[in-house]
Amino acid sequence: MGAVVVFRTPSEIEARVVTALLDSRGIHARPSPGTPPDILPMAVNPLGAWAIVVHEEDAEDARRVIESHRVEAGASVVSLADEFEELEARVGYRFQDRGLLEQALTHRSRAVEDVSGGVDDNESMEFLGDAVLGLVVADILFRQFPGHNEGQKSQIKAAVVSTHSLARHAEQLGLGAHLLLGRGEEKTGGRLKPALLADTYEALIAAIYLDGGLAPASAFLGREFGDAIREAERADVRGSDYKSALQERLQSVGKLLPEYRMAAQDGPDHRKTFHVDVAVGGDVVARGTGKSKKEAEQDAARQALVHLASADDPPSQSR
Repeated sequence: MGAVVVFRTPSEIEARVVTALLDSRGIHARPSPGTPPDILPMAVNPLGAWAIVVHEEDAEDARRVIESHRVEAGASVVSLADEFEELEARVGYRFQDRGLLEQALTHRSRAVEDVSGGVDDNESMEFLGDAVLGLVVADILFRQFPGHNEGQKSQIKAAVVSTHSLARHAEQLGLGAHLLLGRGEEKTGGRLKPALLADTYEALIAAIYLDGGLAPASAFLGREFGDAIREAERADVRGSDYKSALQERLQSVGKLLPEYRMAAQDGPDHRKTFHVDVAVGGDVVARGTGKSKKEAEQDAARQALVHLASADDPPSQSR
């Protein structure tokens, strides 16, 4: 089966935008039988124009995707619509280096499958983003709650930056739709996995920091977590943790103490994600997720408290 050129452009930037667009739709360029081994998904022809190559079986779909994203100017067809423009609008930050944003959205599975070896994944950016997130949230708490002690601020911070919380923020930004995944991760629902979304969100924070510095990263996180910090403070997590609060709640209504059970764990050894169920009287009432067993148990207890609170609310009356 041969390789087919589906798009040509004199612009390297446009070529990379088109390649990212096809990748996001599960269409990957590959060397085909009889093609010189050094051919790349984007190859420069002798005239300097960039050519994007896909498998012959993917050519029709690739052309249809490209055509649906063209922008018309007069009678001529010009560059593709910016794939990242909508995401940048939701994030509230325009990147000077779009490559940083693309790397933040690139999962390891996509980089492994890339035959050119020129694709960097977002794992190192996750590490940096986690550090920036911790610094900015700690700074906000230090300034906003000067009367709180270290333990009280730590409890609010833990609630705000949990894996569950980061995944929820990623979903609100629509990051899942923009992820660059390998075919295997795509097939197993990677765009909806909370741990993967949380990691990508941290990588996005790093991308903003690397592109513009601490000020825009702080501004972004202030917008993202301002309400969550106030909500966590109002939820009175200051005096005790979620596990203690759940135990006290259950004791107050004469129920058995909660039991925490390890449900699953995934990810590489250095970045495992833990999933813990909390059961009351033998019945599982909630599941939590975290980067440690302790964090997952706290998240499970928090969600159990939410579940118990909703169960106590009287049903709404129909009008």
